[in-house]
Amino acid sequence: MKMIVSAGGTGGHIYPALAIINKFKEKEKNLDILYIGTHNRMEKDLIPKRGIKYEALEIYGFSKRDIWLDIKNIFLISKAKKKCLKIMREFKPDIVLGIGGYVTYPVIWAAHKLGIKTFIHEQNSIPGKSNLLLQNKADLIGVSFAETASLFTKAKDKVFYSGNPCGENALNTKAMPKEQLGLNPNKKLVVIVAGSLGSATINQKMLDYLKKAANEDYEVLYITGKSLYEDFTKEHKFASNIKVLPYLDNLPALLKNTDLIVTRAGASTMSEILSLNLPAIFIPSPYVANNHQYYNALEIKNNGGGEIIEEKDLTSDILSNKINEVLNNHDLYNNMKKNLKKMSMNNSSDLIYEKIKDLIK
Repeated sequence: MKMIVSAGGTGGHIYPALAIINKFKEKEKNLDILYIGTHNRMEKDLIPKRGIKYEALEIYGFSKRDIWLDIKNIFLISKAKKKCLKIMREFKPDIVLGIGGYVTYPVIWAAHKLGIKTFIHEQNSIPGKSNLLLQNKADLIGVSFAETASLFTKAKDKVFYSGNPCGENALNTKAMPKEQLGLNPNKKLVVIVAGSLGSATINQKMLDYLKKAANEDYEVLYITGKSLYEDFTKEHKFASNIKVLPYLDNLPALLKNTDLIVTRAGASTMSEILSLNLPAIFIPSPYVANNHQYYNALEIKNNGGGEIIEEKDLTSDILSNKINEVLNNHDLYNNMKKNLKKMSMNNSSDLIYEKIKDLIK
């Protein structure tokens, strides 16, 4: 079996793509994979390191601010389409997968042009522009949230609820003991993290909360982001129940022993929370396209699995009260876990594999 996979820009697109690739490798012993990504984003290093053949396209997202880059990009998209046509004529894939990011547009376009079967996957509750543009050119569309299906108005018969394959990675990760980080196994643990890079805005707002949390009976692990750690810690000392780290590799392993997470609402984080049935308080990033993190979080809140504090409303008192409400109200907490379990889809990559196999029969 020959397969082309395209996903780019962020881990929220790339890691689901890798989860799907791993499932196909497990099921298809003679699998031949080619990955098409950008020339300058994280996938250009991440994918070749995994021994996967890689082709790069020079293409950018439209900026709305840099008109000259946008004009250049129109020509680059045309060039990328021609390159993808050439790649596919030579590689002859059985299926082409687009797992998010603007780089997928010329890839799926070219596959459709050549009559090759295509699958796209949407990780967020609000579909990205590329996926909306591609809905007519996809033969099959997987969505991470059931309600997202209705937003693909021109392709409703092609859409199925697949969940997000990233959640399975979290589920299959071996749990990290709290003691490994010097935490108390007998105390409740709240993890607070604003994405792998952290957020200077959130860090500033969290200083007052961390001082207030010194008097709480639970422990807090606060992750600042690598580049922000030194500034955050150099002038501040924290109580014994507060631990501050720049970054934690394999965070899902610790989340298996976490009682509550306070976090942004990116697609990968959402899938991990759902798979682990981990109650959450979301502080969605207001700086993302279509405010999609807010709508990701709202999907879980509306189903009774989490709470939302918008960044503009975040104060130490509001956060402290919300954390105590969730941790100390046993009925609320247990209902959150039950509701998250109802929403979770823990066989996502298996389901995607089976649907694609049926498509290309």
